[in-house]
Amino acid sequence: MFWTSISPQGRFRIGVHTPTYQVSNLRRKDYICALGLQEDDVIVDNHGNVPPGDVNVDNARPIYEICNPLPFRGCTFIDSGWADDRASDPGSIALTQRPQLSLRKLLNDHCAPESVRELLLHMPLPLRYELAATSTDPEELIWLAESCCSMVFAAHGQPVGLRYEQQNGRRRPIIHDFELFETIANNPYLPDVYKEVMVLRPGVQGSSEIVGDYQADQTEIFEYLRSNSYIPWGHYAANFAHTCIRYRIAELSLADMEGLRHLYYQRMYVTLAEQLGLQPDVRRRSLTKAELEHLRLQIIGVSTAQDSRQVALATLWGWNFGYDFSGTGYRLHASHQMIHQQYATVPPWVADADGGPDRFPAFSSGDQVADVIERYRREYQSDFFADYLRALFANTRIDNTSGESSLVVWQDRNVLLFVPKAQVSQWEVQLMVLADGETGPVGNVFEADEAVRSSIDAGILKAQQVLAGLGATLVTSIEYSKRLGMNNGQRLLYAFLPKLPWSMGAFSEAQGRYILGHYPEDFAIACRRQLQ
Repeated sequence: MFWTSISPQGRFRIGVHTPTYQVSNLRRKDYICALGLQEDDVIVDNHGNVPPGDVNVDNARPIYEICNPLPFRGCTFIDSGWADDRASDPGSIALTQRPQLSLRKLLNDHCAPESVRELLLHMPLPLRYELAATSTDPEELIWLAESCCSMVFAAHGQPVGLRYEQQNGRRRPIIHDFELFETIANNPYLPDVYKEVMVLRPGVQGSSEIVGDYQADQTEIFEYLRSNSYIPWGHYAANFAHTCIRYRIAELSLADMEGLRHLYYQRMYVTLAEQLGLQPDVRRRSLTKAELEHLRLQIIGVSTAQDSRQVALATLWGWNFGYDFSGTGYRLHASHQMIHQQYATVPPWVADADGGPDRFPAFSSGDQVADVIERYRREYQSDFFADYLRALFANTRIDNTSGESSLVVWQDRNVLLFVPKAQVSQWEVQLMVLADGETGPVGNVFEADEAVRSSIDAGILKAQQVLAGLGATLVTSIEYSKRLGMNNGQRLLYAFLPKLPWSMGAFSEAQGRYILGHYPEDFAIACRRQLQ
């Protein structure tokens, strides 16, 4: 069965549960106990929890069920009881900022000053992890940093490097506790000179080669090759340089975003051009914007003339923003707080591991979108994205009240930043390309001209700024792209998925059921306020 919330009428299909039912009481005994006292010392007990007979539930509060427009992303359930509270005050959709925290100052008030450092460094390790992640005191972070690794110091006392040792024929930095080391280095309040020495200088985190760079005004970014990668064929990472430290979204400019994305576009274009036999004559420098656009048009021309099955590679792009680590030893998000983006190409086929002649389509998340488009066209004889856009612009509130109904956060003539009707993260926003290219809707970065690329870059930055303004510190961003050579009406789509403290994912999410406590229309209001 094919089910999506998009209809050929350009409307969202919304389900609602308002159940009335009876539950047979199978309890054998009563378990009455006192829970405490009211203000007037009247006993509070649990009689309400032990009914004598069957339980009747009459007209339970509505639960809205919204199948995702892209069915492979599951289904969203909105509890109207929670959401109605948010609807009355959309400004309540936000996280509070972390408080200033200094254990050193607290200990100074109660202990001899000469013992404070010793006490702090001999706390149980889980407490040191928590302090490394949450402290806003640069001095105590320096103490922790110097305790977890061996550093080289200049005569004036500043660190100038790490000490190294040989292990199994390889040179490695001397790190006594890797998780503590990483957590301290990822704390924005650690002084920059320590961040640089510990994790930011080229080569300090390993032997990955720098195969590209970008410099413009105050922006400097390195492109690293991750050759032995969990992504077949390797992948690339655009990391800000040690001379250009970016740990917070508030520190990220449009020029920075354009630099990150330029390295992505450049690598994808050059990689595909070489596969197509174009052999662009560029080494040891970056392509200019004009050269990038010229190469893109060459790619489109050559790939259109070739068998699409031979050139139908896809792009893979992602961004894990934010690092966190718990005292219980769980890494809660990315491997590094320093802003970086990762990308790769996905080939059309993968070989049979048994060595046979068969080959299989290589997985790309964008292929799932293509499958939805094809099934939708067969089911309804209609265009999925055309109907989706009509539904977005004609949206009505889920709760059928007279409040604001727009899901649009921001748009220009090329892209649309919006709140999806069925969010798979409590604060998910998406960016869709509206523009058309030479052969139809822009479905990948190869079909995006310079103006469209500029709009995408601005839209991604605004999405992150909105979420950061609401208090999100851990955000996963992904791209759903069309394979080169397809002409199916697929539009390039980006999803931005924050992790919230109370919603890290559990059995519901593992089943594709996403539980929300707000209406998407009210979250869109909260997002628009951030842009104001």
